[in-house]
Amino acid sequence: MTDFPPRRTARELDRDDPLSRFVDRFEIPDGQYMDGNSLGPISEDAERSLDRVVDEWRELGIRGWTDADEPWFTYAERLGSMTAPLVGADEAEVVVANSTTVNIHTLVGTFLDVVDSPTVLVNDLDFPTDHYAIRAQLRQRGYDPDEHLVAVESRDGRTIEEDDVVDAMDEHDPGIVFLPSVLYRSGQLLDVARITEAAHDRGILAGFDLAHSVGAVDHDLSGVGVDFAVWCGYKYLNGGPGAIAGLYVNREHFGETPALAGWWGHDKETQFDMNLTFTPAADAGAWQIGTVPMLSAAPLEGSLRMFEEAGIETVREKSVSLTTHLVDLVDALSEAGYDCDVGTPRDPDRRGGHVAVEHPEAYRVSLALKERGVVVDYRPPNVVRICPAPLYNSHEDVWEVVDELRTILDEAAYEQFDRQDGGVT
Repeated sequence: MTDFPPRRTARELDRDDPLSRFVDRFEIPDGQYMDGNSLGPISEDAERSLDRVVDEWRELGIRGWTDADEPWFTYAERLGSMTAPLVGADEAEVVVANSTTVNIHTLVGTFLDVVDSPTVLVNDLDFPTDHYAIRAQLRQRGYDPDEHLVAVESRDGRTIEEDDVVDAMDEHDPGIVFLPSVLYRSGQLLDVARITEAAHDRGILAGFDLAHSVGAVDHDLSGVGVDFAVWCGYKYLNGGPGAIAGLYVNREHFGETPALAGWWGHDKETQFDMNLTFTPAADAGAWQIGTVPMLSAAPLEGSLRMFEEAGIETVREKSVSLTTHLVDLVDALSEAGYDCDVGTPRDPDRRGGHVAVEHPEAYRVSLALKERGVVVDYRPPNVVRICPAPLYNSHEDVWEVVDELRTILDEAAYEQFDRQDGGVT
């Protein structure tokens, strides 16, 4: 055993926590839940809004589209308005719709149809679905993805340098830059403002995947002029498994024809005229495709009300404090000779809401943590992702998780598990 920062340090950090009142509104699985960057837990607020919609379905039937407490016909726009402050956008620029991958398809496809260059700049640490969708959109337009999907390479396998992104813009002359706000493995937070400005200086459109930042990082999409963005609703937003996703389109692009047009993106005033000619909505709502899935959208309403109550700036402030505490504790283990390291930038301005803890036996360590009631996940080749979410985790929770990690390493408790990867972790 080695000296380890005392529990009282964490308790002192929790003493004046303005978000501590929210934890009792969540149903947290037994143990320590540190996987909210994959799936947030249910809250009584989310359950209440879901129950209300189920009751409306029962009591109103089809009249729910017009007579529900929040009419279903405009529900996606209503939730978009509630989400807009979290991403720093005007209400008209945001709508909840589709899934993240579908939104990448329709938005990247839309803008491929209007830019001069059919090349899309991405990075080699992206979440795979982003590349799958973009390659498909390029193929559908007759372009070879191996030629027109260009990935900025990481220097260290963990992070992406914005200098390299800018250099790639100059070298490859893309029409679109599409990057994550936060890298899903390492948790690096990219400089959205710098990338957007550099892109616009070169006549390039800038789009972002906010799946690993929305609800944990405060954004200013409209303020910095981002052209489009997508995100999911089930991670930090706690909207439930498979929750409806969201999208942002800068008002400068209102009126563009969506690449994947569908009747729910039709102008609401004439949608039920049933014209065979598509008349897109005059705002971000045009990029909706099919009917809003009410039972997958309703929990998000309750969760968004909590974010309205908490304030995204306060959420971000606590997130930074939690991850800083986590980084400091893991660093203490590393300095004491434990074979673990932090793969996430230590600068809070360069870090999202989770921390990548690296260990040669990360897969088996993650299984040992789970066996002891610590819910985390593993990402190849050597990362245990630990995510303390501000609305329901505390600094003492973080301390307990790292203390459990220390015990597992002391006892080599991970050795009881097989050395094979696979499955959902």
